[in-house]
Amino acid sequence: MIRFLRPHPPLMLFSLLMLTLIPVSLAGLIIDDRIVAGSPIWFKPFKFAVSFALYGVTLAWMLTLTTRLRRTGWWAGTVLAVASAAEMAIVVGQVIRGRASHFNVATPFDQLLWRAMAVTIAVVWVMHALIAVTLLFTRFAERATGLAIRLGTGITLVGLALGFMMTTPAPGQNSSGGIMGAHSVGVPDGGPQMPVTGWSTTGGDLRIPHFIGIHALQLLPLAAMLFRRRATPQLIWGLAIGYAGLMALLTWQALRGQPLLRPDLLTALGALAVLTWTAAVVARALRATPGTTAGTTKTTETTETTEEMRA
Repeated sequence: MIRFLRPHPPLMLFSLLMLTLIPVSLAGLIIDDRIVAGSPIWFKPFKFAVSFALYGVTLAWMLTLTTRLRRTGWWAGTVLAVASAAEMAIVVGQVIRGRASHFNVATPFDQLLWRAMAVTIAVVWVMHALIAVTLLFTRFAERATGLAIRLGTGITLVGLALGFMMTTPAPGQNSSGGIMGAHSVGVPDGGPQMPVTGWSTTGGDLRIPHFIGIHALQLLPLAAMLFRRRATPQLIWGLAIGYAGLMALLTWQALRGQPLLRPDLLTALGALAVLTWTAAVVARALRATPGTTAGTTKTTETTETTEEMRA
C-alpha cells in the first residue's frame, strides 16, 4: 500500500478511493432502479469515479517527473485531490438523497451543495493550471514525451474549462424551475441518449468535447510511448493540433445543437479535415526510419571526438 501511494500520497489515495467507488457504483446500477435526469442515479458516480481515478494517477506520475517548482507542484496536487474528493462526496451524497447533484437549485440546501461543488470545480481548474506550469519548466529526458505531457496538460486545461459553459443558465431557465445550467444544447437535459455514454441523441451535448479534452492528459503521452523511437516533437505537435481540432469541432457542433451522430455537412467536412490531418501526421511518422535522430547524434559525437584527437 505504501509503495502504491509513494508517487504522490494525496493524489494516489484519492485515486484509490475512486477505484473503490467503481464497484460500489456498478452495484448501485444493478440494484437501484432510481432515475435522475433521464439516467440511472448511480451512472454519474460511476463515470466520475473512472475518470477521476485515471486523472489522479496520471497527475501523480507526472509530478514525479518535475525538476523545478516541485514543492509548488506537490501542494497543487494535494489541494486538487482534496477539492476533487469534496466534489465526489457531494455527488455521492446527492445520489443517496435521491437528488440531482449538478445544476440543482430546487431547495436552499441543494443550492448550497451546487455552489460548493462549483467552488471545488474552480479550485481543480486552478490547481491543474499550476501543475501545468511546473511541467512547463521541467526538463524531460525524452523531448517528445515531455512535449506530449505539456501539450496534454494544456489541452486538458481547456477541456476542463468547457465545464464552466454548462453552468450558464439555458434559455428560459430560472431558479423557480429548480435547475440552473445544462449540458445539452437545443433540448432539455434528460432526453433520449446514447447507451454507455449517456450523451444526447436529439441535441448538442457539451459533455462530449469536455470528455475528449480532459483525457488528452492520458492520450497524448500514451501516443508518444506507443510510437517510441518514431516519436518526434513534430509528430507530437501534429497529433496535438489534430486532437485540439477535434475538441474544437465537437464544441462547435454541440453549441449549434447537433447530436454527435447527426452532423450537418459543415461538421462532417470539419471531421474529415481533422481525420485527414491526423492520418497524414501518423503516416509520415511511420515512414520515418526508427533511430534516425539517435544515429545522427551518435555520428556527430564521433566526428567531434575524431577532430579533437587530431588537434
